[in-house]
Amino acid sequence: MAVEDTQPLISHLIELRKRLLNCIIAVLVIFLCLIYFSNDIYQMVAAPLIEKMPSGASMIATDVASPFLTPIKLTVIVSIFLAVPVILYQIWAFVAPALYRHERRLVMPLLFSSSFLFYLGMAFAYFIVFPLAFGFFAKTAPQGVQIATDINNYLDFVMTLFMAFGVSFEVPIAIILLCWTGVTTPEDLKAKRPYVLVGAFVVGMLLTPPDIFSQTLLAVPMYCLFEVGVLVSRFYVGQKRGDEEEEQDTESQ
Repeated sequence: MAVEDTQPLISHLIELRKRLLNCIIAVLVIFLCLIYFSNDIYQMVAAPLIEKMPSGASMIATDVASPFLTPIKLTVIVSIFLAVPVILYQIWAFVAPALYRHERRLVMPLLFSSSFLFYLGMAFAYFIVFPLAFGFFAKTAPQGVQIATDINNYLDFVMTLFMAFGVSFEVPIAIILLCWTGVTTPEDLKAKRPYVLVGAFVVGMLLTPPDIFSQTLLAVPMYCLFEVGVLVSRFYVGQKRGDEEEEQDTESQ
């Protein structure tokens, strides 16, 4: 391989390393700012369960180091979540030079929208789904069973739900990208609405606790976001075609 051929690869690797370091630094800075409040952060995340627990019940720590390590673990995860806009910007800065002008103009709103939708999904889970789900679990406990949730198990459970709802709310972004890249079209997706509706309820059944309220609370927003994605994707497809035709006219001149 010639030296000239290796130069672009080396420059890309250097740029990638720079972007990864920026992401790590952003997470580290946020973590150092939040570490003092780690116990308060865990108490805030645990509030939906504590409010629904029977009188006299409390959370427990079955491992010796859990009271110290679990809040730290949560703080690390929160730092990563809060650094998502910075991480997405670093991704954008890395791939932007390889995009055409009209592609850069269309991709930038998607990056900001994906951050907003991810946070919206997490907020929806915290304020709407958690109170209903934990209330359901507390009421269905067998008689004589004392509810005492381990703090580490609780953290794993809520982080799974946070990720599930955060990713599920990215449905419009996924649809826009599929239509923009030509994998499908808005017209094809509109024809498959009944299947999408059924699929939304199936996903809700798999990702939420086994009660109809929680399942519906995920399925209905997912379907509404699907409709939003189909609507916005028509604009992106039309804008892409117009920009491509404009660039072709410019090159021909």
